[in-house]
Amino acid sequence: MTLFTTPSDDELLRRMSAGDEDAFVTLYRRRQGGIYRFALQMSGSEAVAEDVTQEVFMVLIGEAGNYDPAKGSLSAYLYGVARNHVLRALSRDRSFVSIGDHYEEENEMAHEGLIAKEDPLGDLTRNEVVESVRQAVTALPAHYREVVILCDLHEMSYVEAAQVLGCAVGTVRSRLHRARALLIEKLRGSRGTDSASDLVNTARCFA
Repeated sequence: MTLFTTPSDDELLRRMSAGDEDAFVTLYRRRQGGIYRFALQMSGSEAVAEDVTQEVFMVLIGEAGNYDPAKGSLSAYLYGVARNHVLRALSRDRSFVSIGDHYEEENEMAHEGLIAKEDPLGDLTRNEVVESVRQAVTALPAHYREVVILCDLHEMSYVEAAQVLGCAVGTVRSRLHRARALLIEKLRGSRGTDSASDLVNTARCFA
C-alpha cells in the first residue's frame, strides 16, 4: 500500500531550488492567499497587496538561499518579506487606509454562508460592526496593526508572529495587549465589541 504525504514548505522549497517548477506552483498556491490578505489588511490597498504578493514570491525565487529554517518557518519568512514591502509602501504614501469595493464584495461572498439570511436587521448590524472593526484596525499605528492582523486575524502564535516581526515574544504579547485595548477604546460604543474576546471573534469575520 502506497502512502501519499503532503510535502512540507521546506521540501517544496528544496525542490523549487533544484528547478522543479511544479514545486514552486504548489508553494505559491499554498501561501499566496495569506500573504495577499496580510498585505491588504495592512495597507487597505488592493494594488499594494497585489504588488507586495508578487514581490514576495520574486524574492523567494531569486533569494531562496536567504531563508534560514533555524530562524523560523518558511511561512514566517514570507510574511516577514511581505511586511517589509508593505511598510515601504506605507512610508511612500500615507493614503493607504480604505478597503476597496471589490474586496468588500469578495468578503461578503466568502461569509454569506455564516449570515442568517432570514434576519436582515441582524445582518445590517453585524456588517456595521465588522466595518467598524475593520476601520479601527486599519487606523492603528503600523506596529500595533501588524500584531492584531498576525495574531488575531491570521491566528498566528506569539512565537510565529515574533519570527515574522523579528522581535521578542514578550514584545508581541505587550503590543497585542495594547493594540486590543486601543481597539476596544475606539469601539466602545459598538455592539458586540465590549471585550477583547468579542473583538477577536468579530475581527476574524474579515480575515
